[in-house]
Amino acid sequence: MPNKVNKRKEINKVMDLKECRDKIDQIDDQICALFKQRMEVVVQVAQYKKENGLPVLNSSREREILARACGQCGEELELYTKLLFNTIFDLSRARQTALLATETPLAKRIEAARAETPALFPKKAVVACQGVEGAYSQQACDKLFALPSILYFNTFEAVFQAVDRGMCEYGILPIENSSYGSVNEVYDLMKKYSFHIARCTRLRIRHDLLVNPGAKLEDIKEIVSHEQALGQCSEFLNGLKGVTITRCENTAKAAKMVAESGRKDIAAISSHNCAELYGLEPLKSGVQNSENNDTRFICISKKMQIFPGANRISVMTGLAHQPGSLNAMLAKFAALGLNLSKLESRPIEGTDFEFMFYFDVSASIDDPEVVRVLGDLERESAHFTFLGAYTEA
Repeated sequence: MPNKVNKRKEINKVMDLKECRDKIDQIDDQICALFKQRMEVVVQVAQYKKENGLPVLNSSREREILARACGQCGEELELYTKLLFNTIFDLSRARQTALLATETPLAKRIEAARAETPALFPKKAVVACQGVEGAYSQQACDKLFALPSILYFNTFEAVFQAVDRGMCEYGILPIENSSYGSVNEVYDLMKKYSFHIARCTRLRIRHDLLVNPGAKLEDIKEIVSHEQALGQCSEFLNGLKGVTITRCENTAKAAKMVAESGRKDIAAISSHNCAELYGLEPLKSGVQNSENNDTRFICISKKMQIFPGANRISVMTGLAHQPGSLNAMLAKFAALGLNLSKLESRPIEGTDFEFMFYFDVSASIDDPEVVRVLGDLERESAHFTFLGAYTEA
């Protein structure tokens, strides 16, 4: 008997849930119909604004609607109501902008760059790399160019400067690592220099502990490498006792320093290539925290170049220091079904908690809707920069 009672209760629950879902379906149908009506009226609003030279954004009108909607829905649903109507406002503005759109300055620059860019990425070029022979940047350069002429510089900023001044047509810079995150110095320098990303590539990074021949692990009192490499090998380094950690500009330069010192009590964290290049021995191999340790490198140029097949877009933009500004920007891409594969923020110097946002979008530059959204962002932000449209090699 109890089993029959329990079964009846379960049947009633299922029926109750079905009834609730049926009601939701009916309400959703009404929402869709009303949303369609609203967007049809938005077309009329856009036409009126076009004829009278009015801007798309009317903040006071949006505040008025939001106050009325929150009052009708009540305090318990106030936050949900704000989120719902802010989304509706974003979609309404996007619809109006599309209807009023003329070709943006950015669209013209993109079209000009595509027309002037060769059909194939070059095999030969003068390329700026940070570090010395054997650096990971050099390996990335060799992956991108068949016959590069490489000029080495001590700092990341010097690479930007070499490209900016026309000394080198291209520059190679690390932008992020899969296990240690973004290369913050490069992101900070992006705000300072005018450049464009022409291509990118990934390298599987494997770090070795390199020493002069005959040195033993118990002899090592100092380890030298770049900050990123040290972070990627933190677990190994934390297991050592009484060892001084010294930072330098580059992993290859660290290997060169160790070789030139002739000391048996110093080691470098660097690549296996540098062991062969500088006559060192790998005391321990694969000392990075993870076997899946990849670094993404960007190839920058002074002039905008957009090679055929570009399917990744990079942008940096400032946003108003107010609630919902980031969500409003993201909504523009979400409405097109686009995926943001990278989002990074850095503080803007001299401002009160304002940030510059860097993001990568997986999208084709051939899509006019994508170009339109980018043009809208440029128009709306005083700090917008189109970094490039490119492919990953």
